[in-house]
Amino acid sequence: MSTAPANSESAAAPVVAAPTKPKANPAPIILGLIALVAVAYGAERFVWGRTHVRTDNAQVEGNVVPVLARVSGYIAAIPVKENQPVQAGDVLVQIDDRELKAKLAQAEADLQGALANVSQKGRVGQIEAQEAAAQATVAQAEANARKAHDDLQRYITLSSRNVVSKQQLDGARAAFEAADAGLLAARKQVQAIQASLNGANARVAALQAAKEQATLQVSFTRILAPVSGVVSRKSIDLGQFLQPGQTTMAVVPLDDVWVVANLKETEVEHVRVGDAVEVEVDAYPHHKFQGHVESVSPATGAKFSLLPPDNATGNFTKVVQRIPVRVRVDGANDPKFPLRPGMSADITVTTK
Repeated sequence: MSTAPANSESAAAPVVAAPTKPKANPAPIILGLIALVAVAYGAERFVWGRTHVRTDNAQVEGNVVPVLARVSGYIAAIPVKENQPVQAGDVLVQIDDRELKAKLAQAEADLQGALANVSQKGRVGQIEAQEAAAQATVAQAEANARKAHDDLQRYITLSSRNVVSKQQLDGARAAFEAADAGLLAARKQVQAIQASLNGANARVAALQAAKEQATLQVSFTRILAPVSGVVSRKSIDLGQFLQPGQTTMAVVPLDDVWVVANLKETEVEHVRVGDAVEVEVDAYPHHKFQGHVESVSPATGAKFSLLPPDNATGNFTKVVQRIPVRVRVDGANDPKFPLRPGMSADITVTTK
């Protein structure tokens, strides 16, 4: 009778598993690396902040030149359109000039008539000759007056010595008075002749000025572009009646723009004119413009507001003020990335 080894397994020694090493926890290492990166970034930001000032409170600024009417009249033509580029001197508006040209023709006719009247039969030459004769008469009257004065003085002296009679003295005095009156009359005659000559010349000068004024008025019927730029805000139509001083449109010169950044008053301590500036415009997020600080405002923006704050009113609350800083972009306006007034921008100033 065969028997199975029933106790063979139980007789075998038990198997014990080998101990395993615990896995390392990576959390402290990761946290340490994060802390190291944060410290390095904070140190870099601290060092960067000591020589840089950055703000997003900035926008592109530029001139908006109004185009005004200088004479009244109906609009005959508008050869430009909204947003059209123009050059300085281009015709923007043509006013009906027929009435003003008629006034110019009348002014020219009046001037020609006055010139003909003055030059007729040598009138000016005659007046000048009369003036010369009157001047000669004045010279003669002055000589007679001096002689009469001297004679009167001699007769007065002789009369005191009873050498001449009272009748002779009275005659000398009468001769002196007549000579003095003749001198006065001669001088009045010269003044009258000069007044006549001046009056003729003054009339010619006045009509000449009237003609020049009429010519100027006709030239004002062509409203020209004051600067090169882009037409904007056109507010007129054909046939509209314009008054002097009325705005017709505006021209924006895109080649003369700048950036105004409103820095906190705590940030402008080291900002100086000429400091390098990096400009980022929201319209071109992948393009940076280089510029420099052109000027710093002499006062905060609040001081130029319509109702500036008054800290003496009893409701004082301290607010960090903003100081406008004007930044000029280096180089000409890039046609691929044109800067237009009103665009939002971020600027970074590298202080020295």
